[in-house]
Amino acid sequence: MKLQCDVEVVHRMLPTYGMKSRGKGTRAVLSIGKHLDKKGERSNVYMMICTAKDRAGSKYKLKDNIERFFTFFVDEGKATVRLKEPAIDVCLSKADVNSLKNFLSAARLADKGSDTSSLPLSTLTPVRARDVEQPKKKLSIVSKKDYPLTSNFPYSLEQLTVSYCRLSRVDMRMLSLKALRKLDLSYNHITKLPATIGDLSCLSELVLHHNHLEAFSEALCLSTLQQTLQRLDLSQNRLRYLPAQFCQLRELVDFKVDDNQLLCLPFHIGRLSKLRFLSAAHNQLSVLPGDFRKLTLENLDLFGNPFVQPNPLDHTMRLTFPLSLQELASRAVGNLRLAHGPDVIPAHLCRDLEVAKLCDCKRFCISFYIKTTMNMNLHEVSNTVVLVDDMGGTDAPVQKYFCSLSCYSEFLDLIIQRGGR
Repeated sequence: MKLQCDVEVVHRMLPTYGMKSRGKGTRAVLSIGKHLDKKGERSNVYMMICTAKDRAGSKYKLKDNIERFFTFFVDEGKATVRLKEPAIDVCLSKADVNSLKNFLSAARLADKGSDTSSLPLSTLTPVRARDVEQPKKKLSIVSKKDYPLTSNFPYSLEQLTVSYCRLSRVDMRMLSLKALRKLDLSYNHITKLPATIGDLSCLSELVLHHNHLEAFSEALCLSTLQQTLQRLDLSQNRLRYLPAQFCQLRELVDFKVDDNQLLCLPFHIGRLSKLRFLSAAHNQLSVLPGDFRKLTLENLDLFGNPFVQPNPLDHTMRLTFPLSLQELASRAVGNLRLAHGPDVIPAHLCRDLEVAKLCDCKRFCISFYIKTTMNMNLHEVSNTVVLVDDMGGTDAPVQKYFCSLSCYSEFLDLIIQRGGR
């Protein structure tokens, strides 16, 4: 029986001599097995602890020698085995939970003197240096010749950078790194992202600038990234659109999408309530979505987009009289804030409500509305604004929607009054 984890051996008599333990574990391999004496005869069952400094290991007898187990935090990979002789506490941490439970179970049986044939015993031999190395947390590969072809990535990785390796796709071996928090695949030739990136349940930072991406899939927006992803860099790619579901990434704080071919930002971008840094410079944006007004940013960069000069009198009319029954029903669901889903109302109505527009009167419109644009000073949504153009402006056009002719008329009256002052 073997277990890899961090171990601290605490001598309980230290406080008697006015001394303290180091308070920090070291990587070790613990084994439970029979000790082979000089005569070649097997004796009692021992626990052996091998570290990088002591690869030959220290052995401790187990039979009738365990005073107590401390297992309150065993589900976090932590436990303590208190021995009678010598008077030490063996503190275990950063262990695989199932392996730790099996190890403690074997130690209990050995303490009780159970039949050794029922114990999963190991040979008590010195360990190899690589077995007691600290688990690797970070790995950076910035050359194709250094890219591993036959070996796997260390399973313990939390940060992985693979750049300048000409990858045309995401290596599936990366997607088994369940502890991964940051994945940097910048400066490659990746054209498509697999939906299984969403299975990286700890991923908080995804860097993909300088690739050949043409789409960001809906599946990624609906994966566990909704709860974990805080930083996303899609700069210098070939994106033309982002899906409406993109706004489900509610934990996003920093989003970069510079130097793409974006024609518009996601319709409900205002739902990204935690977004503080947004950079979408050098795209093909001509107007911002109306939901943009809901953002609360610290830094905003929209330089180099071909924004059109808005005229509130220019409008798109999409109203019919009377309104269709479907439009009236959808508006009612939105205005009354009724809970809805495909199990309550038809799926196509759910899709309609996902792109519902909010009028100035705070009522919704779906497929029938009047649309126009007007200027907004970007300082309304951001503390710091990079100039929109070379002329020093910080205004940009924003879409506005109206649910009826009367709402649009009131808006025009207000514009005329302001213009007359």
